[in-house]
Amino acid sequence: MKVGFQGTLGSYSEEALYKYFGRKDIEAIGLPLSEDVCIALEKEEVASIILPIENSIVGNVDINMDLIYKHNFYAMGEVYLPINHCLLANKGTTLEDIKIVHSHPIALAQCHDFFVKNKIKPVPEFDTAGASKLLSARDTNHEATIASRLCSDYYGLEIISDSVQKVTKNITRFLVLVLEKDIPNAIKLEKTSIAFSTNHKPGALLECLGIFADFGVNLTKLQSRPIPENPFMYIFYADFLGSINDESIKNCLKSLKEHTSDIKILGSYPRGVL
Repeated sequence: MKVGFQGTLGSYSEEALYKYFGRKDIEAIGLPLSEDVCIALEKEEVASIILPIENSIVGNVDINMDLIYKHNFYAMGEVYLPINHCLLANKGTTLEDIKIVHSHPIALAQCHDFFVKNKIKPVPEFDTAGASKLLSARDTNHEATIASRLCSDYYGLEIISDSVQKVTKNITRFLVLVLEKDIPNAIKLEKTSIAFSTNHKPGALLECLGIFADFGVNLTKLQSRPIPENPFMYIFYADFLGSINDESIKNCLKSLKEHTSDIKILGSYPRGVL
């Protein structure tokens, strides 16, 4: 089965993909942009895709949430992946040799203190794995990358240090998505993601939150995103515990519909393990 992800082989998204699906009979398809990943699923060039949607340190991945809302996909699962940044370099390199390190800006920011301590200059790149691939093609011992342990295997780089990030509890949450016609029948439905827009009147969001409370629905996430076509109007993304097949959830969403201009079910799926 082909599964699409954003990035180069060795990226954290690929790690999350294997954590969810395993490696047997799985072909990981790396694509440059999240938009490309979504188009591949839309065209059925892949059977499923995986996208990061939030990180425990930097927060939401807004571009991916917007893409999920835009496309008619369905979330069939979630994955929590611990992120462990490694300092990688060409063979024979020592920490004292390294003057410059390349990686994604977020990864660099999470390792800032290490760079200051060791007088290393961070240089932003498009992604972590891509930076590692480029480094492996250069004959230099003065440069390094911040990337996953998987990248050391793919690109023949040495792990100079695996203790470079300031916050050790660094976790990224991913959603696994399919086309609506390919929703599995046998998955356990424990958690649901929706998107909704409130009616344009004072107290509209408060009314919606009150409905969740009235039906005893436990919200685990609430995020707002602007609607570019409608200035100062917002989409609210909400996650809550429960299945869309539960009677209480059905009644909750029916009541919520009366106070919103639009509701979209993004998926109902097994609860991921932290």
